[in-house]
Amino acid sequence: MISRLLVANRGEIARRIFATCRALGVETVAVHSDADAAAPFVAEADRAVRLPGATPAETYLRMDLILDAARRGGADAVHPGYGFLAENAEFAAAVTDAGLTWVGPPAKVIAVMGDKLAAKVLLAEAGVPMLPSWTDTEQVTAFPVLVKASAGGGGRGMRIVRDAAGLAEAVASARREAAAAFGDGTVFIERYVERGRHVEVQIFGDAHGRVVALGDRECSIQRRHQKIVEEAPAVVPEPVRTALHEAAVAAGRAVDYLGAGTVEFLLAPTGEVFFLEMNTRLQVEHPVTELCTGLDLVALQLLVVEGEPLPAALPASTGHAIEVRLCAEDATAGWRPVTGTLHRFTVPGVATAFAGLAGPGLRLDSGVVDGSVVGAHYDSMLAKLVAWGRTRAEATRLLSGALAGAELHGVTTNRDALVRVLRSADFGAVDIDTGFLDRHPDVLAPLLPADQVPLTALAAALAGAAHRRATAPVLGGLPSGWRNVPAVAQVARFTGPDGEEIEVRYRLDRGGRLAEWSSTAGGAATGPTDSDAADPAVAPTVGLVEAAPDRVVLDVDGVRHAYRVHRVGSEVFVDGPDGAAALAELPRLPPPGTAVPAGSLLAPLPGAVTRVHVQVGQRVAAGDPLLTLEAMKLEHPVLAPIDGVVAELPVPTGGQVRTGAVLAVIEEDPQ
Repeated sequence: MISRLLVANRGEIARRIFATCRALGVETVAVHSDADAAAPFVAEADRAVRLPGATPAETYLRMDLILDAARRGGADAVHPGYGFLAENAEFAAAVTDAGLTWVGPPAKVIAVMGDKLAAKVLLAEAGVPMLPSWTDTEQVTAFPVLVKASAGGGGRGMRIVRDAAGLAEAVASARREAAAAFGDGTVFIERYVERGRHVEVQIFGDAHGRVVALGDRECSIQRRHQKIVEEAPAVVPEPVRTALHEAAVAAGRAVDYLGAGTVEFLLAPTGEVFFLEMNTRLQVEHPVTELCTGLDLVALQLLVVEGEPLPAALPASTGHAIEVRLCAEDATAGWRPVTGTLHRFTVPGVATAFAGLAGPGLRLDSGVVDGSVVGAHYDSMLAKLVAWGRTRAEATRLLSGALAGAELHGVTTNRDALVRVLRSADFGAVDIDTGFLDRHPDVLAPLLPADQVPLTALAAALAGAAHRRATAPVLGGLPSGWRNVPAVAQVARFTGPDGEEIEVRYRLDRGGRLAEWSSTAGGAATGPTDSDAADPAVAPTVGLVEAAPDRVVLDVDGVRHAYRVHRVGSEVFVDGPDGAAALAELPRLPPPGTAVPAGSLLAPLPGAVTRVHVQVGQRVAAGDPLLTLEAMKLEHPVLAPIDGVVAELPVPTGGQVRTGAVLAVIEEDPQ
C-alpha cells in the first residue's frame, strides 16, 4: 500500500490530491519552484522539496529533480496530476524503474496514446470511429482543417485553418507552441467539423482486466481550444450516449487500460461520433463526474494502482454538475492572460473544497488564496467552481449567482464572461458547440453596465472619505468633508475599468446627507445637480443611506443599492448589485511621469520575445504581425495598430520583458 505520495505538480490539482491523501491517511510530499514557494499547496503538504528556478523547464519538467525529490522526501509513489509530465511515458517509466509506484497507466499505454497519430491507427482497428487526418500539408485539399499537436493537450499547438494560404504558417506556429509546451513539436492535420460538440467519457481500468465508463461530460464551451465550462452528464440522446460509452470502453480495452483516463469525442450535428484523443491522466474537469457519481476519483486511482479491483457495483450518475474554470485573463483583449497580486478571493456559498457534496451546493477547487501572486510562468487557471443541482437549470442558476457575487480583487479574470455564458439563452437551451464564443461576442461585455459606473465611482469616493475620517489622527468625529464653506463640493478622481478618467463631485450637508453629486467620464456627465451637463429628468436621484470604509448604501430612485468596497493602496475594488469594478484613485497632485515615444506598443504581461517578424524602417499595415510574445505557455501575437513605419524594435528575439516594456514603436504613415 502507498504510505507517502509525491505530487509532481502544483496549484489546485496538488491541493486536490493532498485532500484525498489526508482522508486516507497517506502522507504527502510537494515539489515547488521558487515562484511557488509561498503557494498554498506547499503549505498543505507534509513535506516539501524545492526545485531551483521558476520556469517549467527548470522545475516541473525536470524528471531528475522530481525523482531526487521523491528520494529525499521518502515517497514511495508519484502522482503526476495533469499537465507537465502527467502524460510523459519516459517519466512514468523512470518512476517505476526507481522502485516507486506510478499513479497512472503503464508507460507503454501513455506512449501509445500520447502519440495521437499512432493512437488513431490502433483504435481504428478496435472499431473506434475516426476523422480523416494527414501529416503532409500537400495531402490537404479540402478545408477547414484543424492542426493539432501529436503530444500533449489543453488546446496548445492547435490551429483552425480555413484556406490553403494559411496552412503553412499555422503548422509552423503549432509546432513551436507544442515544442515549448510538451517538448515535442510533432503535429498533424485533421478534418474540422463545423458546429461540432466536444463530449468525453470518463473511463477507469483495473489490473484485473476490467474497464468501465463512469459517465460522460460536455466540454464544448472553449476559448483558444481550451475548455472553460464543463458539465456532466452531456445532454445527448441515449443512443448517442450508449455509442460514446461503448467506443470509450473499446478504446480502453484495446490498450489494457489501468487507472483514470478520458476518451474525447467530437459529436457532429448529424449525430456522428468521432474519436479525438485519449488523455491518460485525471482531467481538469473530473469534479463534475465526482459530484454526479459520489466517487472520489483520486482515491479510486490509488486503489487500482495498489492492485485492488474496481468495486463490483459502481454508482449511476444523478443530477447535474457544471464546472467553470476561473482564469487570470482579460476576455475583452482576446483572452490575454494577466499577472498580479490577488488581494481578495472570496466566493459566497461554497459548501466544500476538493470533495463531494451531500446535496445541491457549490464546490471550490482553488490553487490560490488572498494574497497569492499570479506570475507569468504557468497556466492562467486560478480555480474551478463547481455546482451540483437536481437539474441542469438548478445547477446553472446556483453557479452563475455565486460567480456574480464573488469578490475577485487585484487580477483581471474571466468571471464576467463565464456568468454571461451561463445566463445566455442558447446555453440554457443546450444550443452549444466549440464555436459558441465566436458566435456570441456579447458574452465578452462586462457585467457592470456603463451607466452604472458613475454610481460605482460615487460609492468609492464616499467610502474613501469614510476611510479617511476613520483613520484621522485628530478630529475623527467630524463629518467627512466638513468645511467652513459647505457649498463647495469635494472631488475624487479615478481611472475607470476601461482606462478612462472619472471625476466625482459630491457635497454632504452638515448632517452628513448627500446634498448633491455629479460624475464626469470621457466628456459625458451624470448627476441631477449638474444642470449644464446632465438631464435631471433621466439622471437618477441618489440619497446616502450609509457610508463606511468598506460598505456604502445608496438610495437610487427609491431603491437601495449596497456596494462592498475594498481598498488596497490607491486601488479601489467595488462590488455592487449590477457588477464589479476595479478603480484606481488618482492623486490630487500627480507626480511627473516618464513619457514613452508616441506609437509605442507595450508588453501586456511579462514574457519572452520568441520571434521578430519585421525590421526597423519597414512599412507595415494595421494588423500586420510585428513580433510574438510567449507567456503563460501560449504565444501572443503583437500586431501593428496603424499603418506606418517601424521606428524602433528595442527587444531582440529571445529577450525577456516586463509588463509595460516597449516592444516596438510605429510612426504613423503620412501617406
